[in-house]
Amino acid sequence: MMKPPQAPHDGSETARDVPAAVSARKVNVLQNRSDFLRAAKALHIAKPGFVLQMRRRNPGEADGIRAGFTCSKKVGNAVARNRAKRRLREIARLSLPQNGRDDTDYVLIGRREVTASMSFDRLQVDFDAALDALHRRLK
Repeated sequence: MMKPPQAPHDGSETARDVPAAVSARKVNVLQNRSDFLRAAKALHIAKPGFVLQMRRRNPGEADGIRAGFTCSKKVGNAVARNRAKRRLREIARLSLPQNGRDDTDYVLIGRREVTASMSFDRLQVDFDAALDALHRRLK
């Protein structure tokens, strides 16, 4: 029977080390259709790999940052849609805790053939640029 790899005893990092959580702020997931519909009426920006919608919530609604992810059947079959949504969830997970605003909903919409195939670094750069542009529009 094989044993799992052990961490080095000298304190050095290995290539298998997983980085610690990016931030203490938690991003909740949108699940209700009504939240997606409200976000669709708010500010949005289109990038080559996705569309980002942003909606400031009213006082008294849920607290914190919330994000939703969607891909229509135009994106492809279930495998393509799930891959696209996984990529969108990951760029949001990496960026929203630091760059997102409290009491704001963000919805990422995947695009046909592009979201699943575009380089991840490019998606991340585009997401950060889209966030900055939407936040500037809010002021």
